[in-house]
Amino acid sequence: MKINILAGLMLIGAIFASCSTPSKTVCNKKDIAVQLYSIRDTIARSGNNMESIFKSLSEMGYNGFEAASYGGGKFYGKTPAEFKAAAEKYGIKVLSSHTNRNLNAAELASGDFTEALKWWEQAIADHKAAGMKYIVNPSVGRPGSLKDLKTICNFFNEIGKMCNAAGLKYGYHNHAYEMEKVEDRVMLEYMIENTDPENVFFELDVYWSVIGRKSPVELFNKYPGRFTLLHIKDHREVGQSGMVGFDAIFANIEKAGVKDIIVEIEGCKGTTMDGAKASIDYLLNAAFVPASYGK
Repeated sequence: MKINILAGLMLIGAIFASCSTPSKTVCNKKDIAVQLYSIRDTIARSGNNMESIFKSLSEMGYNGFEAASYGGGKFYGKTPAEFKAAAEKYGIKVLSSHTNRNLNAAELASGDFTEALKWWEQAIADHKAAGMKYIVNPSVGRPGSLKDLKTICNFFNEIGKMCNAAGLKYGYHNHAYEMEKVEDRVMLEYMIENTDPENVFFELDVYWSVIGRKSPVELFNKYPGRFTLLHIKDHREVGQSGMVGFDAIFANIEKAGVKDIIVEIEGCKGTTMDGAKASIDYLLNAAFVPASYGK
């Protein structure tokens, strides 16, 4: 009996040791990141006090994030080094960033990416300095023709090559309109088929996919391995509507090729921080959500 009690105490001590660091106040049981767009009003009210933001997210159980405010070489008004240090202080992974510099009308017509790629060269350097793993284009709008869409795909491939050379990965995030047709082709499917898997991945926003009447699971089956990231989103807080089918999505996550999931919240009942807390609580308590992906 004494041996069993001692062994139990040692086990409890090991658990606490593995889940406690000076900068973290909770044990993050699952790899779950959050898109900072979800709490943009809270960030604004804080005056871009990212340390306080990251502390709060860490206490909820998030262990990574996707940024949504890159401009002028800075993230939320912070240099890449400052931004990275603020996150790492609270054990939060600088995972991803929504960033774009799309082709203008002249570039789209000519297919000349020279100036656009100069912009991307600096952006990639800044994201690497901030510790990013992924850069994701949040939207390109709906092009008027397949010719224009093919040019966009070629552009994405070139950006992806540059990201690969810097040790990052480049992807694209959908809304509902990519589930519609451009000429005779579903836009998202055309993009997947006309980008090189070595250069471009897709961040499937599962909510917008459902709104666009495309089953995420059907997309996983049709294009296995192409969905490195998922935006886990609902009508409000994650899990509140019952319309998205998260259990089926997570049951097929390996086929999709998922490496990380990111919560995004468009609206919620209380504050945006309330929404972020309710969403991660749902995912932490859902038995069908694994602890990690593709590790």
